Amino acid sequence: MARDTTDARPIESRDELVAWIAEGAKPREKWRLGTEHEKFGFRKADHAPVPYEGPRGIRAVLDGMEGLLGWEPIHDEDNIIGLADPVGGGAISLEPGGQFELSGAPVETLHQTCSETFAHLAQVREIAEPLGLGFLGLGASPKWTRAETPVMPKSRYRIMANYMPKVGTKGLDMMFRTSTVQVNLDFGSEADMVKKMRVSLALQPVATALFANSPFLEGKPNGFLSFRSEVWRDTDRARTGMLPFAFEAGFGYEAYVDWALDIPMYFVKRGATYHDATHVTFRQFLDGALKNEIPGVEPEIGDWTNHLGTLFPEVRLKRYIEQRGADAGPWRRLLALPALWVGLLYDEGVLDEAWELVKGWSAEERQAMRDGVPRQALKTPFRDGTVLDVARDVVALAKKGLARRNMFATCGAAPLAENETVYLAPLEEIVATGETLAEVLLRKFHGEWGGNIEPVFEEYAY
Repeated sequence: MARDTTDARPIESRDELVAWIAEGAKPREKWRLGTEHEKFGFRKADHAPVPYEGPRGIRAVLDGMEGLLGWEPIHDEDNIIGLADPVGGGAISLEPGGQFELSGAPVETLHQTCSETFAHLAQVREIAEPLGLGFLGLGASPKWTRAETPVMPKSRYRIMANYMPKVGTKGLDMMFRTSTVQVNLDFGSEADMVKKMRVSLALQPVATALFANSPFLEGKPNGFLSFRSEVWRDTDRARTGMLPFAFEAGFGYEAYVDWALDIPMYFVKRGATYHDATHVTFRQFLDGALKNEIPGVEPEIGDWTNHLGTLFPEVRLKRYIEQRGADAGPWRRLLALPALWVGLLYDEGVLDEAWELVKGWSAEERQAMRDGVPRQALKTPFRDGTVLDVARDVVALAKKGLARRNMFATCGAAPLAENETVYLAPLEEIVATGETLAEVLLRKFHGEWGGNIEPVFEEYAY
């Protein structure tokens, strides 16, 4: 989850909010990709979750990373809750249950993402191993109850945790027991944004199916292949979902802004203080709704950027486009997610082919696919076949897009003189076998693991 910002420029009109998003458009030569991934910390001795405090806690990991990297600490009151790279633009932050997140810097190629990810995981191991800690790549914590899960000392999370049960039944599970991998991508114009948003929204359930990796909860199968995705179906209907209005005629920056304006806020931040604002929408805030409650407060651009970061649709628009449908997983899958979307969206011809693939789908078909993939993943029925049939076409299109980019380098497991298509290998294996990682895990659980969840902490740790 992104770092909360402060920008004191006053908001004079709705048009400024539209312009703020529009300013994100970039010429093709300036397009970048930024990958974010979360992971669960655990104690190696007993596979218990890692508290914030203590000599072997999350705070100790952050302190160690600060010393190792020289990054600037981010504080909430007296607590260190993240680190920011003052040069490269990357950051480390904490999710509510202690999930450790890298928000990667904007880079030009997947090879750079590979190097960044490889280095980050090595750095985390360097700090965590002497503390007896490990980190796990799954979409949902496989063992701990919500009561056993630690709570990180971030002010915004106190507000969110109080609000979530009012608007859905699974919001606290989302906060404390899920992990994801995301990629942020650029757009060149309003028309380019519209096409990329539509393709991304239509195909997001396919990505969810391909990356399904959260079949366990509290030590046993939970009935889903992507429990993390199921959680989002009942977190907060106002700020989540497939955004059917994005497919309506006239969709653009203004339509997204108008949707965002009518969603309740979480907070207003002034200085180091977070003020609960869950009872007003951003439009009401613009109309003066909080003036009497927070003396002197006026809407600022920083409030708008923070508000956009508290909206959780399947694909999120800010000054870039965020792909939000995938479970966290083993490190090669952390690279496969940006490879999929860069391949689909950054070659104009492939983007057009992807649009041709999805443009005839109805809102009902898109929603049915979204509702089906948490439980059935690639086996979800779709038209005359299954999501697997669509996934084969999608992975092939992504490979074509990456081949046309034809960018070469080497990284960790990527052989010398390979272009970016090498990072699609995990997805090519999935569409060839039809078996998601979640199904592999379930097969092991019922087979060689003998119904015991503990081996997951050995086999799927970073």
